[in-house]
Amino acid sequence: MTKKINGLSVIAFFAMMGIIRAQGADEAMGAKDTTSTTKKIKLDGIAAVVGDYVILESDIDKTLIDLKNQGASTEDITRCSLLGKLMEDRLYAHQAVQDSLLVSDDMVNAQSDRQIQQLTQQIGSVEKMLSYYKKADMESFREELFEINKLRMLSEKMQGKIVEEIEVTPEEVRQFFYKIPEDERPVFGAELEIAQIVKQPEAPEEEKQKVINQLKEIRQDVLENDASFKVKAILYTQDGASRANGGLYSMTKETQFVKEFKDVAFSLQEGEISEPFETIFGYHIIFVEKVRGQERDIRHILMTPEIPQSAIDKATQELDTIRQQVLDGKYTFAEAAINFSDEKETKFDGGLLRNPINFDSRFELTKMDPTLYNQVRDLKDGEISRPIREDDQRGGSPKFKIMKISNRYDEHEADFAKDYMKIQELALREKQFKAIKGWMDEHIDDTYIHVDTESRDCDFANNWVKQ
Repeated sequence: MTKKINGLSVIAFFAMMGIIRAQGADEAMGAKDTTSTTKKIKLDGIAAVVGDYVILESDIDKTLIDLKNQGASTEDITRCSLLGKLMEDRLYAHQAVQDSLLVSDDMVNAQSDRQIQQLTQQIGSVEKMLSYYKKADMESFREELFEINKLRMLSEKMQGKIVEEIEVTPEEVRQFFYKIPEDERPVFGAELEIAQIVKQPEAPEEEKQKVINQLKEIRQDVLENDASFKVKAILYTQDGASRANGGLYSMTKETQFVKEFKDVAFSLQEGEISEPFETIFGYHIIFVEKVRGQERDIRHILMTPEIPQSAIDKATQELDTIRQQVLDGKYTFAEAAINFSDEKETKFDGGLLRNPINFDSRFELTKMDPTLYNQVRDLKDGEISRPIREDDQRGGSPKFKIMKISNRYDEHEADFAKDYMKIQELALREKQFKAIKGWMDEHIDDTYIHVDTESRDCDFANNWVKQ
Protein backbone atom coordinates (compact mmCIF):
# COMPACT_ATOMS: atom_id res chain seq x y z
CA MET A 1 0.00 0.00 0.00
CA THR A 2 1.31 3.46 -0.89
CA LYS A 3 2.16 5.53 2.16
CA LYS A 4 0.30 8.81 2.50
CA ILE A 5 1.50 12.33 3.26
CA ASN A 6 -1.44 14.59 4.11
CA GLY A 7 -3.57 12.98 1.44
CA LEU A 8 -0.72 12.73 -1.10
CA SER A 9 1.32 9.62 -1.74
CA VAL A 10 4.99 9.82 -0.84
CA ILE A 11 5.77 9.55 -4.53
CA ALA A 12 3.48 12.47 -5.36
CA PHE A 13 5.14 14.46 -2.58
CA PHE A 14 8.59 13.83 -4.00
CA ALA A 15 7.44 14.73 -7.49
CA MET A 16 5.86 17.92 -6.21
CA MET A 17 9.16 18.88 -4.55
CA GLY A 18 10.94 18.25 -7.82
CA ILE A 19 13.19 15.55 -6.42
CA ILE A 20 11.52 12.22 -7.09
CA ARG A 21 13.58 9.39 -8.49
CA ALA A 22 11.85 6.37 -9.89
CA GLN A 23 11.46 3.51 -7.52
CA GLY A 24 10.69 0.11 -8.85
CA ALA A 25 12.48 1.25 -12.02
CA ASP A 26 14.39 -1.98 -12.29
CA GLU A 27 11.15 -3.98 -12.56
CA ALA A 28 9.66 -1.48 -15.00
CA MET A 29 12.73 -1.67 -17.26
CA GLY A 30 12.98 -5.43 -17.08
CA ALA A 31 15.86 -5.78 -14.63
CA LYS A 32 15.74 -8.91 -12.48
CA ASP A 33 18.46 -8.27 -9.91
CA THR A 34 21.15 -5.88 -8.72
CA THR A 35 23.68 -7.20 -11.22
CA SER A 36 21.43 -6.67 -14.23
CA THR A 37 20.51 -3.19 -12.97
CA THR A 38 24.20 -2.32 -12.74
CA LYS A 39 24.75 -3.53 -16.28
CA LYS A 40 21.81 -1.47 -17.44
CA ILE A 41 23.38 1.67 -15.97
CA LYS A 42 26.80 0.93 -17.44
CA LEU A 43 25.34 0.40 -20.88
CA ASP A 44 22.99 3.36 -20.56
CA GLY A 45 22.93 5.38 -23.77
CA ILE A 46 23.27 9.14 -24.06
CA ALA A 47 20.04 10.65 -25.35
CA ALA A 48 21.29 14.23 -25.57
CA VAL A 49 23.91 16.71 -24.39
CA VAL A 50 23.07 20.33 -23.55
CA GLY A 51 26.08 22.46 -22.68
CA ASP A 52 27.73 20.73 -19.72
CA TYR A 53 24.76 18.44 -19.01
CA VAL A 54 24.29 14.87 -20.23
CA ILE A 55 20.81 13.31 -20.47
CA LEU A 56 20.79 9.51 -20.37
CA GLU A 57 18.12 7.27 -21.86
CA SER A 58 17.40 6.09 -18.31
CA ASP A 59 16.57 9.70 -17.32
CA ILE A 60 13.69 9.61 -19.79
CA ASP A 61 12.56 6.22 -18.46
CA LYS A 62 12.65 7.46 -14.89
CA THR A 63 10.70 10.62 -15.74
CA LEU A 64 7.97 8.53 -17.38
CA ILE A 65 7.80 6.23 -14.36
CA ASP A 66 7.60 9.29 -12.09
CA LEU A 67 4.54 10.54 -13.95
CA LYS A 68 2.82 7.16 -13.83
CA ASN A 69 3.52 6.83 -10.11
CA GLN A 70 1.87 10.22 -9.59
CA GLY A 71 -1.26 8.91 -11.26
CA ALA A 72 -0.85 11.23 -14.24
CA SER A 73 -2.17 10.12 -17.60
CA THR A 74 0.77 9.31 -19.87
CA GLU A 75 -1.32 8.31 -22.87
CA ASP A 76 -0.40 11.45 -24.83
CA ILE A 77 3.14 11.80 -23.46
CA THR A 78 5.93 10.62 -25.73
CA ARG A 79 9.62 10.00 -25.14
CA CYS A 80 10.28 12.88 -27.52
CA SER A 81 8.24 15.35 -25.44
CA LEU A 82 9.90 14.16 -22.21
CA LEU A 83 13.34 14.50 -23.75
CA GLY A 84 12.46 18.01 -24.93
CA LYS A 85 11.44 19.01 -21.39
CA LEU A 86 14.63 17.59 -19.87
CA MET A 87 16.68 19.50 -22.44
CA GLU A 88 14.86 22.74 -21.61
CA ASP A 89 15.65 22.36 -17.90
CA ARG A 90 19.32 21.78 -18.63
CA LEU A 91 19.60 24.70 -21.02
CA TYR A 92 18.23 27.00 -18.30
CA ALA A 93 20.67 25.58 -15.76
CA HIS A 94 23.62 25.75 -18.17
CA GLN A 95 22.96 29.39 -19.03
CA ALA A 96 22.42 30.29 -15.36
CA VAL A 97 25.99 29.18 -14.68
CA GLN A 98 27.25 31.14 -17.72
CA ASP A 99 25.46 34.25 -16.44
CA SER A 100 26.81 33.75 -12.90
CA LEU A 101 23.33 33.20 -11.47
CA LEU A 102 24.78 31.00 -8.79
CA VAL A 103 22.99 28.89 -6.21
CA SER A 104 25.06 28.32 -3.09
CA ASP A 105 25.70 24.77 -1.90
CA ASP A 106 24.30 25.82 1.49
CA MET A 107 20.97 26.75 -0.11
CA VAL A 108 20.81 23.46 -2.01
CA ASN A 109 21.67 21.48 1.10
CA ALA A 110 19.10 23.45 3.08
CA GLN A 111 16.40 22.48 0.57
CA SER A 112 17.48 18.84 0.77
CA ASP A 113 17.46 18.99 4.58
CA ARG A 114 13.88 20.28 4.57
CA GLN A 115 12.77 17.54 2.22
CA ILE A 116 14.50 14.82 4.23
CA GLN A 117 13.02 16.18 7.47
CA GLN A 118 9.49 16.20 6.05
CA LEU A 119 9.81 12.70 4.64
CA THR A 120 11.33 11.32 7.83
CA GLN A 121 8.46 12.77 9.88
CA GLN A 122 5.84 11.33 7.54
CA ILE A 123 7.34 7.90 6.86
CA GLY A 124 8.47 7.34 10.44
CA SER A 125 12.27 7.09 10.49
CA VAL A 126 15.41 7.63 8.41
CA GLU A 127 15.81 3.86 7.98
CA LYS A 128 12.27 3.46 6.59
CA MET A 129 12.79 6.39 4.23
CA LEU A 130 16.04 4.96 2.84
CA SER A 131 14.42 1.57 2.46
CA TYR A 132 11.40 3.04 0.69
CA TYR A 133 13.60 4.83 -1.85
CA LYS A 134 16.01 1.89 -2.14
CA LYS A 135 19.06 3.80 -0.93
CA ALA A 136 21.92 2.08 0.92
CA ASP A 137 22.80 5.06 3.10
CA MET A 138 22.01 8.70 3.77
CA GLU A 139 25.14 9.92 1.97
CA SER A 140 24.07 8.50 -1.40
CA PHE A 141 20.53 9.79 -0.87
CA ARG A 142 21.84 13.29 -0.10
CA GLU A 143 24.14 13.26 -3.11
CA GLU A 144 21.26 12.45 -5.43
CA LEU A 145 19.01 15.09 -3.85
CA PHE A 146 21.81 17.64 -4.12
CA GLU A 147 22.32 17.14 -7.86
CA ILE A 148 18.60 17.21 -8.64
CA ASN A 149 17.92 20.25 -6.44
CA LYS A 150 20.93 22.14 -7.79
CA LEU A 151 19.80 21.71 -11.39
CA ARG A 152 16.20 22.61 -10.54
CA MET A 153 17.15 25.72 -8.57
CA LEU A 154 19.50 26.95 -11.32
CA SER A 155 16.77 26.37 -13.89
CA GLU A 156 14.21 28.29 -11.84
CA LYS A 157 16.64 31.15 -11.28
CA MET A 158 17.31 31.49 -15.00
CA GLN A 159 13.61 31.43 -15.87
CA GLY A 160 12.96 34.06 -13.23
CA LYS A 161 15.61 36.34 -14.71
CA ILE A 162 14.12 36.02 -18.21
CA VAL A 163 10.68 37.23 -17.14
CA GLU A 164 11.45 39.42 -14.11
CA GLU A 165 11.03 42.75 -15.92
CA ILE A 166 8.14 41.79 -18.19
CA GLU A 167 4.92 43.74 -17.63
CA VAL A 168 1.68 44.26 -19.53
CA THR A 169 -0.05 47.59 -20.10
CA PRO A 170 -3.84 48.00 -19.83
CA GLU A 171 -3.97 48.31 -23.61
CA GLU A 172 -2.10 45.02 -24.03
CA VAL A 173 -4.57 43.38 -21.65
CA ARG A 174 -7.50 44.76 -23.67
CA GLN A 175 -6.03 43.56 -26.96
CA PHE A 176 -5.28 40.14 -25.48
CA PHE A 177 -8.87 39.69 -24.28
CA TYR A 178 -10.70 40.90 -27.38
CA LYS A 179 -8.64 38.82 -29.78
CA ILE A 180 -10.03 35.68 -28.06
CA PRO A 181 -13.12 34.43 -29.98
CA GLU A 182 -16.24 34.78 -27.83
CA ASP A 183 -16.92 31.06 -27.85
CA GLU A 184 -13.35 30.35 -26.65
CA ARG A 185 -13.13 32.79 -23.75
CA PRO A 186 -12.06 31.26 -20.43
CA VAL A 187 -14.56 30.22 -17.76
CA PHE A 188 -13.67 31.11 -14.18
CA GLY A 189 -14.79 28.88 -11.32
CA ALA A 190 -16.88 29.84 -8.30
CA GLU A 191 -15.18 32.46 -6.14
CA LEU A 192 -15.48 34.07 -2.71
CA GLU A 193 -14.61 37.44 -1.24
CA ILE A 194 -13.67 37.06 2.43
CA ALA A 195 -13.30 39.65 5.19
CA GLN A 196 -11.89 39.25 8.69
CA ILE A 197 -11.37 41.16 11.92
CA VAL A 198 -8.22 40.21 13.79
CA LYS A 199 -7.12 40.54 17.40
CA GLN A 200 -3.46 39.93 18.22
CA PRO A 201 -2.90 39.18 21.93
CA GLU A 202 -0.08 41.24 23.43
CA ALA A 203 2.73 39.76 25.49
CA PRO A 204 3.55 41.69 28.68
CA GLU A 205 6.69 43.86 28.70
CA GLU A 206 8.55 41.53 31.06
CA GLU A 207 8.14 38.64 28.58
CA LYS A 208 9.39 40.82 25.71
CA GLN A 209 12.45 41.86 27.71
CA LYS A 210 13.17 38.24 28.61
CA VAL A 211 13.37 37.34 24.91
CA ILE A 212 15.50 40.38 24.07
CA ASN A 213 17.96 39.49 26.83
CA GLN A 214 18.22 35.90 25.63
CA LEU A 215 18.95 37.03 22.05
CA LYS A 216 21.61 39.41 23.34
CA GLU A 217 23.27 36.54 25.23
CA ILE A 218 23.30 34.39 22.08
CA ARG A 219 24.79 37.26 20.06
CA GLN A 220 27.50 37.82 22.67
CA ASP A 221 28.39 34.12 22.79
CA VAL A 222 28.85 34.03 19.00
CA LEU A 223 30.91 37.23 18.90
CA GLU A 224 33.09 36.65 21.97
CA ASN A 225 33.37 32.86 22.18
CA ASP A 226 33.17 31.96 18.48
CA ALA A 227 30.01 29.90 19.07
CA SER A 228 28.26 28.67 15.92
CA PHE A 229 25.32 30.86 14.90
CA LYS A 230 23.99 27.93 12.85
CA VAL A 231 23.92 25.63 15.90
CA LYS A 232 22.35 28.38 18.02
CA ALA A 233 19.60 28.78 15.41
CA ILE A 234 18.89 25.05 15.35
CA LEU A 235 18.62 25.06 19.16
CA TYR A 236 16.69 28.26 19.76
CA THR A 237 14.87 29.69 16.73
CA GLN A 238 11.08 29.46 16.66
CA ASP A 239 10.97 29.85 12.88
CA GLY A 240 9.90 26.35 11.91
CA ALA A 241 10.60 26.94 8.22
CA SER A 242 14.33 27.53 8.74
CA ARG A 243 15.18 25.72 11.97
CA ALA A 244 16.44 22.52 10.33
CA ASN A 245 18.99 24.42 8.21
CA GLY A 246 20.20 26.72 10.97
CA GLY A 247 18.01 29.73 10.22
CA LEU A 248 19.35 30.09 6.66
CA TYR A 249 17.65 32.19 3.98
CA SER A 250 18.95 33.51 0.66
CA MET A 251 17.44 36.90 -0.17
CA THR A 252 17.49 39.99 -2.34
CA LYS A 253 15.70 43.29 -1.78
CA GLU A 254 12.80 41.88 -3.81
CA THR A 255 12.39 38.78 -1.63
CA GLN A 256 9.05 38.66 0.21
CA PHE A 257 10.14 39.46 3.77
CA VAL A 258 8.63 42.15 5.97
CA LYS A 259 10.24 45.58 5.61
CA GLU A 260 11.79 45.67 9.09
CA PHE A 261 13.55 42.35 8.45
CA LYS A 262 14.93 43.42 5.06
CA ASP A 263 16.03 46.80 6.37
CA VAL A 264 18.19 45.17 9.03
CA ALA A 265 19.50 42.41 6.74
CA PHE A 266 20.72 44.92 4.15
CA SER A 267 22.19 47.32 6.71
CA LEU A 268 24.78 44.74 7.80
CA GLN A 269 28.12 43.80 6.27
CA GLU A 270 29.24 40.21 5.71
CA GLY A 271 30.06 38.59 9.07
CA GLU A 272 28.06 41.09 11.16
CA ILE A 273 25.30 40.21 13.64
CA SER A 274 22.43 42.58 14.35
CA GLU A 275 21.14 43.68 17.71
CA PRO A 276 17.71 42.23 18.60
CA PHE A 277 14.88 43.87 16.65
CA GLU A 278 11.13 43.40 16.39
CA THR A 279 8.80 42.40 13.52
CA ILE A 280 5.20 41.20 13.50
CA PHE A 281 6.55 37.67 14.09
CA GLY A 282 8.53 38.42 17.25
CA TYR A 283 12.15 39.37 17.98
CA HIS A 284 15.11 38.48 15.75
CA ILE A 285 18.84 38.65 15.42
CA ILE A 286 20.39 38.33 11.94
CA PHE A 287 23.85 37.10 10.91
CA VAL A 288 25.00 37.93 7.36
CA GLU A 289 26.90 34.86 6.22
CA LYS A 290 27.66 35.70 2.57
CA VAL A 291 27.15 38.67 0.23
CA ARG A 292 27.00 37.96 -3.51
CA GLY A 293 26.23 41.18 -5.37
CA GLN A 294 22.54 41.91 -4.84
CA GLU A 295 21.96 38.60 -3.07
CA ARG A 296 23.00 37.54 0.40
CA ASP A 297 22.79 34.45 2.57
CA ILE A 298 21.62 35.27 6.08
CA ARG A 299 20.87 33.25 9.18
CA HIS A 300 18.41 34.45 11.78
CA ILE A 301 17.02 33.44 15.13
CA LEU A 302 13.40 34.24 15.94
CA MET A 303 11.99 34.22 19.45
CA THR A 304 8.41 35.01 20.37
CA PRO A 305 7.49 36.30 23.84
CA GLU A 306 5.14 34.02 25.73
CA ILE A 307 1.54 35.21 25.76
CA PRO A 308 -0.43 34.52 28.95
CA GLN A 309 -3.83 32.89 28.88
CA SER A 310 -5.38 36.08 30.22
CA ALA A 311 -4.35 37.95 27.03
CA ILE A 312 -5.81 35.18 24.87
CA ASP A 313 -9.08 35.26 26.79
CA LYS A 314 -9.25 39.04 26.42
CA ALA A 315 -8.79 38.81 22.62
CA THR A 316 -11.56 36.25 22.17
CA GLN A 317 -13.93 38.18 24.43
CA GLU A 318 -13.32 41.37 22.43
CA LEU A 319 -14.08 39.51 19.19
CA ASP A 320 -17.28 38.08 20.65
CA THR A 321 -18.34 41.61 21.58
CA ILE A 322 -17.49 43.00 18.13
CA ARG A 323 -19.35 40.14 16.47
CA GLN A 324 -22.48 40.82 18.50
CA GLN A 325 -22.32 44.56 17.77
CA VAL A 326 -22.20 43.85 14.02
CA LEU A 327 -25.12 41.41 14.30
CA ASP A 328 -27.08 44.03 16.27
CA GLY A 329 -26.48 46.59 13.52
CA LYS A 330 -24.30 48.95 15.56
CA TYR A 331 -21.56 48.67 12.92
CA THR A 332 -21.18 47.09 9.52
CA PHE A 333 -18.48 44.42 9.35
CA ALA A 334 -16.29 46.81 7.32
CA GLU A 335 -16.72 49.60 9.89
CA ALA A 336 -15.87 47.24 12.72
CA ALA A 337 -12.73 46.11 10.88
CA ILE A 338 -11.55 49.70 10.41
CA ASN A 339 -12.25 50.56 14.05
CA PHE A 340 -11.13 47.43 15.89
CA SER A 341 -8.97 45.06 13.78
CA ASP A 342 -5.28 44.73 14.70
CA GLU A 343 -4.31 43.59 11.19
CA LYS A 344 -2.92 46.59 9.30
CA GLU A 345 -2.91 44.76 5.95
CA THR A 346 -6.70 44.34 5.90
CA LYS A 347 -8.34 46.74 8.38
CA PHE A 348 -8.34 49.82 6.13
CA ASP A 349 -9.95 47.78 3.34
CA GLY A 350 -12.87 46.79 5.58
CA GLY A 351 -11.12 43.56 6.56
CA LEU A 352 -11.08 42.32 2.96
CA LEU A 353 -8.50 39.60 2.31
CA ARG A 354 -6.29 39.75 -0.78
CA ASN A 355 -5.28 36.73 -2.80
CA PRO A 356 -1.48 36.44 -2.40
CA ILE A 357 -1.17 35.10 -5.94
CA ASN A 358 -2.51 38.16 -7.77
CA PHE A 359 -3.66 40.55 -4.99
CA ASP A 360 -7.23 40.30 -6.25
CA SER A 361 -10.01 40.22 -3.64
CA ARG A 362 -11.44 36.96 -4.99
CA PHE A 363 -10.47 33.42 -4.07
CA GLU A 364 -11.38 30.63 -6.47
CA LEU A 365 -12.79 27.75 -4.44
CA THR A 366 -10.80 25.03 -6.18
CA LYS A 367 -7.52 26.92 -5.65
CA MET A 368 -7.94 28.21 -2.10
CA ASP A 369 -5.38 27.53 0.59
CA PRO A 370 -6.74 24.53 2.54
CA THR A 371 -6.46 26.34 5.90
CA LEU A 372 -8.47 29.31 4.66
CA TYR A 373 -11.02 27.05 2.96
CA ASN A 374 -11.59 25.09 6.17
CA GLN A 375 -12.17 28.33 8.08
CA VAL A 376 -14.96 29.56 5.80
CA ARG A 377 -16.40 26.49 4.08
CA ASP A 378 -19.41 26.21 6.41
CA LEU A 379 -20.22 29.94 6.55
CA LYS A 380 -23.50 31.03 5.01
CA ASP A 381 -24.03 34.39 3.35
CA GLY A 382 -24.28 37.12 6.00
CA GLU A 383 -23.07 34.80 8.77
CA ILE A 384 -20.12 35.79 10.98
CA SER A 385 -17.91 33.10 12.43
CA ARG A 386 -17.14 32.63 16.09
CA PRO A 387 -13.54 33.54 17.07
CA ILE A 388 -11.01 31.34 15.27
CA ARG A 389 -7.45 30.74 16.48
CA GLU A 390 -4.76 30.82 13.80
CA ASP A 391 -1.19 29.79 14.63
CA ASP A 392 1.61 31.26 12.53
CA GLN A 393 3.70 28.53 10.90
CA ARG A 394 6.60 30.99 10.65
CA GLY A 395 6.86 31.20 14.41
CA GLY A 396 4.87 34.32 15.24
CA SER A 397 2.31 34.66 18.00
CA PRO A 398 -1.16 33.18 17.46
CA LYS A 399 -3.91 35.52 16.34
CA PHE A 400 -7.66 35.33 16.71
CA LYS A 401 -10.25 36.43 14.18
CA ILE A 402 -13.87 36.47 13.14
CA MET A 403 -14.67 35.99 9.46
CA LYS A 404 -17.41 36.73 6.96
CA ILE A 405 -18.04 35.90 3.30
CA SER A 406 -18.61 39.30 1.70
CA ASN A 407 -19.54 38.09 -1.80
CA ARG A 408 -20.00 34.93 -3.78
CA TYR A 409 -19.47 34.65 -7.53
CA ASP A 410 -20.81 31.68 -9.45
CA GLU A 411 -18.88 30.01 -12.26
CA HIS A 412 -18.99 32.36 -15.25
CA GLU A 413 -17.48 33.22 -18.59
CA ALA A 414 -14.71 35.83 -18.39
CA ASP A 415 -15.93 39.42 -18.27
CA PHE A 416 -13.35 42.11 -19.10
CA ALA A 417 -14.50 44.58 -16.43
CA LYS A 418 -15.29 42.15 -13.62
CA ASP A 419 -12.36 39.81 -14.19
CA TYR A 420 -9.70 42.30 -15.23
CA MET A 421 -7.10 41.06 -12.73
CA LYS A 422 -7.37 37.47 -13.94
CA ILE A 423 -7.30 38.51 -17.59
CA GLN A 424 -4.25 40.64 -16.87
CA GLU A 425 -2.57 37.58 -15.36
CA LEU A 426 -3.35 35.51 -18.48
CA ALA A 427 -2.04 38.27 -20.74
CA LEU A 428 1.16 38.47 -18.69
CA ARG A 429 1.66 34.71 -18.91
CA GLU A 430 1.31 34.83 -22.69
CA LYS A 431 3.88 37.65 -22.94
CA GLN A 432 6.26 35.76 -20.62
CA PHE A 433 5.81 32.60 -22.70
CA LYS A 434 6.77 34.48 -25.85
CA ALA A 435 9.82 35.96 -24.11
CA ILE A 436 10.93 32.51 -22.94
CA LYS A 437 10.40 31.09 -26.44
CA GLY A 438 12.54 33.86 -27.93
CA TRP A 439 15.22 33.32 -25.27
CA MET A 440 15.16 29.58 -25.94
CA ASP A 441 15.60 30.00 -29.71
CA GLU A 442 18.52 32.39 -29.21
CA HIS A 443 20.39 30.24 -26.71
CA ILE A 444 19.84 26.98 -28.56
CA ASP A 445 21.80 28.59 -31.40
CA ASP A 446 24.61 29.68 -29.04
CA THR A 447 24.96 26.47 -26.98
CA TYR A 448 26.59 23.15 -27.76
CA ILE A 449 23.73 20.67 -28.21
CA HIS A 450 23.86 17.09 -29.38
CA VAL A 451 20.84 14.87 -29.92
CA ASP A 452 21.32 11.13 -30.35
CA THR A 453 20.59 9.73 -33.81
CA GLU A 454 17.55 7.79 -32.58
CA SER A 455 15.89 11.01 -31.34
CA ARG A 456 16.72 13.27 -34.27
CA ASP A 457 13.36 12.58 -35.94
CA CYS A 458 11.43 13.85 -32.90
CA ASP A 459 9.01 16.70 -33.54
CA PHE A 460 10.43 18.93 -30.78
CA ALA A 461 8.74 22.19 -29.77
CA ASN A 462 12.21 23.79 -29.97
CA ASN A 463 14.89 23.50 -32.62
CA TRP A 464 17.12 21.11 -30.68
CA VAL A 465 18.27 19.41 -33.89
CA LYS A 466 19.97 22.41 -35.46
CA GLN A 467 19.52 22.58 -39.21
